[in-house]
This record gives sequence, structure tokens and C-alpha cells, in this order.
Amino acid sequence: MKTSAVFCAALLLCAGASAAPTVTLRVTAQEGTDPKFIAAGEGRVIGFCVDVFRTIERIDPGLIFTGDQQWMPLTRAHSAVVNRQHDAMCAVQHTEERDRHYSFIEPALMPIHYMLVVRAKDKVVIHSWDDVRQLGAQGVVLANRGYAPAEVLAAMGGLRVNDSAVNPETNLQKLIAGRGRFFLHRNPGLASFIARTGASGKVRILPQVMYSSTLHMAIGNHVDPAVTLRVRHAIEQMERTGELARLLKKWA
Repeated sequence: MKTSAVFCAALLLCAGASAAPTVTLRVTAQEGTDPKFIAAGEGRVIGFCVDVFRTIERIDPGLIFTGDQQWMPLTRAHSAVVNRQHDAMCAVQHTEERDRHYSFIEPALMPIHYMLVVRAKDKVVIHSWDDVRQLGAQGVVLANRGYAPAEVLAAMGGLRVNDSAVNPETNLQKLIAGRGRFFLHRNPGLASFIARTGASGKVRILPQVMYSSTLHMAIGNHVDPAVTLRVRHAIEQMERTGELARLLKKWA
């Protein structure tokens, strides 16, 4: 009996010695990024990314994400990682600038498809960006400053882009007020975003996908590579077990 107790104690000691250290990763809820982060009332934040954080914590209990119940504008959230005040961002898109500051983890968390939103009574038909270019001054595209689409649109050339607004809610109101012909925003979550902002019946989503991309977990380059690897392993497991697909279906 005594020998068994000693053996069990030795096993526990070895397990403790080999366990990965507990690490806290500072994050934030990014404003205007439905369905990644959604206000649920009484200061509560829900959404795809909140579920991703909790799932990673379940897979690797030594990883703790903190801050996902506090809101921050997307541009400030990026700056916080660059300045080492935060450590990670959930479901963000590659850009050349961001690649300088983050490690983008594979596999991707979700595919996204960018669609054009117009006023409900606008009968315009769009099949490609050339159709938008041909509209000239009557084809102004609203985009969110600091978001990846604004950078993508600028690189395309020949488009009239207004990216003075810093969040999608403002751009939706600008569209309704006639201060732009189109508003470019991503799916999944576009229809629910329009409904939650009270714009249903005032705007419509054009059926053409204008471009597609993927969103990734991004870890600041200042974070220990061993920690980044642990996050990647957890996301790989989420994909392998189907958990990632279930979350995508839940928040689509």
C-alpha cells in the first residue's frame, strides 16, 4: 500500500513538472465586428470569438484569454497589440501592415465573403468591380477606416472610396442618408447586423460576392513563440474535431 502511494505521488509530481505554464493573453472585444463580438445587454459580450476563446481554454487550461468583455474600436485594438498592451486578436484578416506585427495562425478561423449593401429602392445591378468603376461619381463605396476592406479597395484602383467612418453602424446610416451608393461589408453576419441596427427594409444586400478572404487568430510578435504554438495546436484540434465548424454554423 505504501509503495503504491509513493508511486502515485511520483506520477503527480512528474505530471506537474511537465505541465505547460499558465499564460494570460490580453485581448479585447472589437467594436463593429459582428458576429465575432456582439453586445448582449448588461455589459455582456457574446459571439464567435468569445466562444473560440472559451474553447481554447478548455483544450489547454493553461491558456487564459482576458479582456473579451471590454469593448474597443478596431483601430485601437490593433494599436494595443502593436504597442504590446494586448497580446492577440481573434479573427482578423491578413494585410501587409499587419503581417509586420502579428503571427497569423493556421488553420483559418473562418472564411468571409464581402458583399455590397445598397439602399432598398436602388435597382442597381453589379456583377464585378468594373461595373462599380463605370458608375464614376455615382458609385461611391463606403468602407470602414482601419478595417482590411479599405486597404483592399485602395489597392484595386479606379474606385471612389469613402472610408471616413470608423465603424459599420455609421457607414450603414451614411448609406441610408445617401452619402454613398454602396457599403462594402463582410458575411457571415451581415443580415443579422443589418437587423440589429434597425436597417431592415431600408437596405438590401446585393447577391454578388465581391471578394473573399479568411480570418485568423493573430498573436503579437512579442508573445513567446511557445505560447503561439500552443494556441495553434488548440485551433488545429478545434478544426480536427469539428468544433470550429460547429461554431461557424452557430454564428453564421
